[in-house]
Amino acid sequence: MQPNRLAALAIAFTFTFSGCGTPGAPQPPSLNLPDAVTDLSATRAGSEVALTWTMPKKNTDKLLLKADVEVRICRRVGSGACDAAGSLNLAPAAKGMFLETLPQSLADGSTRALTYYVELKNRIGRSAGLSNAAIVLAGEAPAPITDLGAEVRKDGIVLHWMPGNGNELLRLHRKLLTPPATKSPHELLAAAAEPLEETLLVDAKTEPGRAIDKNIRFGQTYEYRAQRIRRVTTNGGTLELAGALSAAVHVEATDVFPPAVPVGLGAVASIENGGASIDLSWQPNTEADLAGYIVYRREADGNWQRISPQPLVVAPAFHDAQVQPGHNYHYAVSAVDQGEHESARSAPADETVPNQ
Repeated sequence: MQPNRLAALAIAFTFTFSGCGTPGAPQPPSLNLPDAVTDLSATRAGSEVALTWTMPKKNTDKLLLKADVEVRICRRVGSGACDAAGSLNLAPAAKGMFLETLPQSLADGSTRALTYYVELKNRIGRSAGLSNAAIVLAGEAPAPITDLGAEVRKDGIVLHWMPGNGNELLRLHRKLLTPPATKSPHELLAAAAEPLEETLLVDAKTEPGRAIDKNIRFGQTYEYRAQRIRRVTTNGGTLELAGALSAAVHVEATDVFPPAVPVGLGAVASIENGGASIDLSWQPNTEADLAGYIVYRREADGNWQRISPQPLVVAPAFHDAQVQPGHNYHYAVSAVDQGEHESARSAPADETVPNQ
C-alpha cells in the first residue's frame, strides 16, 4: 500500500472514533407515570356528587404526555377501603369532570365523611399515587324545595317557598338570562356589567320561607334555583350537605312601578315690583330612573290642574307667577320616571297671596 493511501486511512479512522466526547452512564427508561392530580374538588347536591380537576401536562420525568390517560376514581368512607366509583380516559391538560349518583347506602343514614380520590394510570397500570383528597358528606340530604316562586317588586325580586325547620339555611343560585349589552366606547360612566351567575346564602331564621334579591336591574330576565343546606362539623372542620336543586324559576324584571310620592312640599307667596308669585319646594326623590316632576294646582274645591309645562320639572322647585293677590291656592307634586310611570300626588300645600 502506498504511503499516501495509508495516511488517508489513518485520518479517516481518527475522525470515525474521536470528537464525540466521553459517553455518559446509561439512563433508565422512562416509566411515563403521569403526574398526580393536585386540585381535585368535590361538591354534593342531593344524591349526586360532582368531581372536577385538571389533568397534568407532563409525567414524573418532566416529559410531555402524548396520549390519553386512564383515570380511576375511588371513594372512601371514614378510614375504610377506597372503593371504585368509575373510570374514564382524558387527554393531557384537559379539564376533568365526573358525576356520580350515590348508592342508597351512602345517600341515606347519618352524616359521615366521604373522601374521593382520582388516580392516573400509565399504559401498564402503574401510577404516581392518589390525588389530593376531596371530602363531601354521605348521609341523608336536606329535603328538596318543590314550590319555589318569585314576585317582582319595586325594591327587588321576592322569592318564596315552604319553610322547613327553624334553623334552615338556603342557597339561591341566580343566572342572568339576558345577554349583557355591548358598551359604547363613549359610555365611560356606564354601570358595570352584571355577573352572569351568582349565589346567595340565606339564613331563614328571620323571615322563614322568604328572601329578597335587591341586586337586580329592571329590563333583565333572571333564572333562580334554590337548595337547602345543612352544615356539619367533623374532624375540626365544617362541611356542607346540600339538598337537590329546585326546578328553575324564570323572572322578567319589568319596571311597572311609579316613583315614590314626593314629600316635604312647601309654598311661600311673595309680591315684588307689583307682581305676585308663589315659590314651591320639596324634598328630591332618590330613584335612579327619575325623569322629573309635575306640579298641580287648584283653587277652593276646584279640580286639580297641571300648571308645570312640558318637559318635566327637573329640580325639586317651581315658581308660579300666574297667581292673583288675595287668592288662596292648593298645590301638589307628583314624580315621573323614565318609563313615564307617574306617582300619586303629594300631600297638598296651600298658600294665600297677600293683597298689595
